[in-house]
Amino acid sequence: MGRWEPNARGRLEQAALELYVERGFGQTTVTEIAKRAGLTERTFFRHFADKREVLFSGSAVLQECLVEAVAGAPDTAAPIDAVAAGLDAVGDLFRDRRPHSVQRQAVIAANSELQERELIKLATLAAAMADALRGRGVTEPGASLVAEAGIAVFRIAFERWIDGAGGEDLTALMRDSLAELKAVTSGA
Repeated sequence: MGRWEPNARGRLEQAALELYVERGFGQTTVTEIAKRAGLTERTFFRHFADKREVLFSGSAVLQECLVEAVAGAPDTAAPIDAVAAGLDAVGDLFRDRRPHSVQRQAVIAANSELQERELIKLATLAAAMADALRGRGVTEPGASLVAEAGIAVFRIAFERWIDGAGGEDLTALMRDSLAELKAVTSGA
Protein backbone atom coordinates (compact mmCIF):
# COMPACT_ATOMS: atom_id res chain seq x y z
CA MET A 1 0.00 0.00 0.00
CA GLY A 2 1.14 3.58 -0.70
CA ARG A 3 1.53 4.52 2.95
CA TRP A 4 4.99 2.93 2.99
CA GLU A 5 6.26 5.15 0.19
CA PRO A 6 8.54 8.02 1.22
CA ASN A 7 7.56 11.68 1.60
CA ALA A 8 4.13 11.22 3.15
CA ARG A 9 3.98 14.89 4.15
CA GLY A 10 4.75 16.12 0.65
CA ARG A 11 2.24 13.73 -0.88
CA LEU A 12 -0.45 14.93 1.54
CA GLU A 13 0.34 18.57 0.71
CA GLN A 14 0.15 17.89 -3.03
CA ALA A 15 -3.06 15.87 -2.73
CA ALA A 16 -4.70 18.55 -0.59
CA LEU A 17 -3.79 21.37 -2.96
CA GLU A 18 -5.05 19.41 -5.96
CA LEU A 19 -8.36 18.69 -4.24
CA TYR A 20 -8.76 22.26 -2.98
CA VAL A 21 -8.27 23.55 -6.53
CA GLU A 22 -10.60 20.93 -8.05
CA ARG A 23 -13.40 20.90 -5.48
CA GLY A 24 -12.86 23.85 -3.17
CA PHE A 25 -11.47 23.94 0.33
CA GLY A 26 -14.83 23.59 2.08
CA GLN A 27 -15.88 20.61 -0.03
CA THR A 28 -12.69 18.62 0.59
CA THR A 29 -12.37 16.23 3.52
CA VAL A 30 -9.29 14.92 5.30
CA THR A 31 -10.35 11.41 4.28
CA GLU A 32 -10.29 12.43 0.60
CA ILE A 33 -6.88 14.04 0.97
CA ALA A 34 -5.42 10.95 2.63
CA LYS A 35 -6.97 8.66 0.03
CA ARG A 36 -5.60 10.71 -2.88
CA ALA A 37 -2.14 10.61 -1.27
CA GLY A 38 -2.41 6.85 -0.78
CA LEU A 39 -2.29 7.23 2.99
CA THR A 40 -4.58 6.93 5.98
CA GLU A 41 -6.44 9.63 7.84
CA ARG A 42 -4.33 8.79 10.87
CA THR A 43 -1.17 9.54 8.89
CA PHE A 44 -2.66 12.88 7.86
CA PHE A 45 -3.16 13.86 11.49
CA ARG A 46 0.40 12.84 12.35
CA HIS A 47 1.56 15.58 10.00
CA PHE A 48 -1.13 18.26 10.24
CA ALA A 49 -3.48 19.48 12.96
CA ASP A 50 -6.27 20.13 10.45
CA LYS A 51 -6.86 20.56 6.74
CA ARG A 52 -6.17 24.32 6.92
CA GLU A 53 -2.66 23.75 8.19
CA VAL A 54 -1.70 21.96 4.97
CA LEU A 55 -1.69 25.36 3.25
CA PHE A 56 0.42 26.97 5.96
CA SER A 57 2.87 24.19 6.77
CA GLY A 58 5.81 26.19 5.41
CA SER A 59 5.29 29.06 7.84
CA ALA A 60 7.84 27.84 10.37
CA VAL A 61 10.54 27.49 7.70
CA LEU A 62 9.67 30.92 6.32
CA GLN A 63 9.87 32.48 9.78
CA GLU A 64 13.16 30.78 10.61
CA CYS A 65 14.70 31.91 7.32
CA LEU A 66 13.52 35.50 7.80
CA VAL A 67 14.65 35.75 11.43
CA GLU A 68 18.06 34.19 10.77
CA ALA A 69 18.74 36.55 7.87
CA VAL A 70 17.67 39.64 9.83
CA ALA A 71 19.74 38.57 12.85
CA GLY A 72 22.70 37.70 10.62
CA ALA A 73 22.80 40.97 8.71
CA PRO A 74 26.03 42.96 9.17
CA ASP A 75 26.20 44.80 12.50
CA THR A 76 26.49 48.09 10.61
CA ALA A 77 23.26 47.49 8.64
CA ALA A 78 20.42 49.90 9.28
CA PRO A 79 17.23 48.20 10.52
CA ILE A 80 15.54 48.50 7.13
CA ASP A 81 18.61 46.97 5.48
CA ALA A 82 18.52 44.04 7.92
CA VAL A 83 14.88 43.55 6.91
CA ALA A 84 15.95 43.71 3.25
CA ALA A 85 18.42 40.89 3.94
CA GLY A 86 15.55 38.89 5.41
CA LEU A 87 13.37 39.54 2.38
CA ASP A 88 16.17 38.45 0.04
CA ALA A 89 16.50 35.19 1.96
CA VAL A 90 12.74 34.64 1.77
CA GLY A 91 12.84 35.28 -1.97
CA ASP A 92 15.28 32.40 -2.31
CA LEU A 93 12.78 30.09 -0.59
CA PHE A 94 10.17 30.88 -3.22
CA ARG A 95 12.44 30.42 -6.22
CA ASP A 96 10.81 27.88 -8.57
CA ARG A 97 7.66 27.79 -6.38
CA ARG A 98 5.49 30.21 -8.32
CA PRO A 99 3.08 27.62 -9.83
CA HIS A 100 2.48 26.11 -6.38
CA SER A 101 2.14 29.56 -4.81
CA VAL A 102 -0.39 30.68 -7.45
CA GLN A 103 -2.58 27.64 -6.76
CA ARG A 104 -2.25 28.01 -3.00
CA GLN A 105 -3.13 31.70 -3.12
CA ALA A 106 -6.21 31.03 -5.27
CA VAL A 107 -7.48 28.59 -2.65
CA ILE A 108 -6.86 31.11 0.14
CA ALA A 109 -8.48 33.96 -1.80
CA ALA A 110 -11.67 31.92 -2.20
CA ASN A 111 -12.14 31.30 1.53
CA SER A 112 -12.49 33.98 4.24
CA GLU A 113 -11.39 31.57 6.99
CA LEU A 114 -8.14 30.93 5.13
CA GLN A 115 -7.65 34.64 4.47
CA GLU A 116 -7.91 35.23 8.20
CA ARG A 117 -5.39 32.46 8.87
CA GLU A 118 -3.02 34.05 6.34
CA LEU A 119 -3.24 37.40 8.13
CA ILE A 120 -2.48 35.72 11.46
CA LYS A 121 0.57 34.03 9.94
CA LEU A 122 1.78 37.37 8.53
CA ALA A 123 1.31 39.03 11.94
CA THR A 124 3.35 36.22 13.49
CA LEU A 125 6.11 36.84 10.94
CA ALA A 126 6.09 40.56 11.75
CA ALA A 127 6.36 39.85 15.48
CA ALA A 128 9.25 37.43 14.93
CA MET A 129 11.03 39.95 12.73
CA ALA A 130 10.53 42.68 15.35
CA ASP A 131 12.05 40.34 17.95
CA ALA A 132 15.06 39.77 15.68
CA LEU A 133 15.45 43.53 15.25
CA ARG A 134 15.25 44.08 19.01
CA GLY A 135 17.97 41.44 19.30
CA ARG A 136 20.07 43.71 17.08
CA GLY A 137 19.50 46.62 19.49
CA VAL A 138 16.64 48.34 17.66
CA THR A 139 14.31 49.87 20.25
CA GLU A 140 10.54 50.17 20.17
CA PRO A 141 8.53 51.37 18.43
CA GLY A 142 11.17 51.33 15.70
CA ALA A 143 11.59 47.55 15.64
CA SER A 144 7.86 46.96 15.21
CA LEU A 145 7.49 49.73 12.63
CA VAL A 146 10.31 48.39 10.46
CA ALA A 147 9.10 44.79 10.83
CA GLU A 148 5.54 45.70 9.84
CA ALA A 149 6.86 47.69 6.89
CA GLY A 150 8.92 44.67 5.84
CA ILE A 151 5.86 42.42 5.94
CA ALA A 152 3.91 45.00 3.91
CA VAL A 153 6.70 44.97 1.32
CA PHE A 154 6.62 41.16 1.26
CA ARG A 155 2.82 41.02 0.94
CA ILE A 156 2.57 43.57 -1.85
CA ALA A 157 5.46 42.07 -3.81
CA PHE A 158 4.03 38.58 -3.30
CA GLU A 159 0.63 39.69 -4.67
CA ARG A 160 2.32 41.22 -7.72
CA TRP A 161 4.35 38.03 -8.20
CA ILE A 162 1.24 35.84 -7.97
CA ASP A 163 -0.60 38.09 -10.43
CA GLY A 164 2.34 37.98 -12.83
CA ALA A 165 2.74 41.77 -12.63
CA GLY A 166 6.37 42.72 -12.79
CA GLY A 167 7.89 39.40 -13.70
CA GLU A 168 8.79 36.04 -12.25
CA ASP A 169 11.42 37.08 -9.70
CA LEU A 170 9.92 37.60 -6.23
CA THR A 171 13.21 38.89 -4.82
CA ALA A 172 13.38 41.61 -7.48
CA LEU A 173 9.76 42.58 -6.80
CA MET A 174 10.47 42.85 -3.07
CA ARG A 175 13.52 45.01 -3.75
CA ASP A 176 11.44 47.24 -6.04
CA SER A 177 8.68 47.51 -3.42
CA LEU A 178 11.19 48.35 -0.70
CA ALA A 179 12.78 51.02 -2.91
CA GLU A 180 9.32 52.47 -3.55
CA LEU A 181 8.59 52.52 0.19
CA LYS A 182 11.87 54.30 0.86
CA ALA A 183 11.12 56.83 -1.90
CA VAL A 184 7.61 57.68 -0.68
CA THR A 185 8.65 57.94 2.97
CA SER A 186 11.71 60.09 2.30
CA GLY A 187 9.70 62.76 0.51
CA ALA A 188 11.75 62.30 -2.68
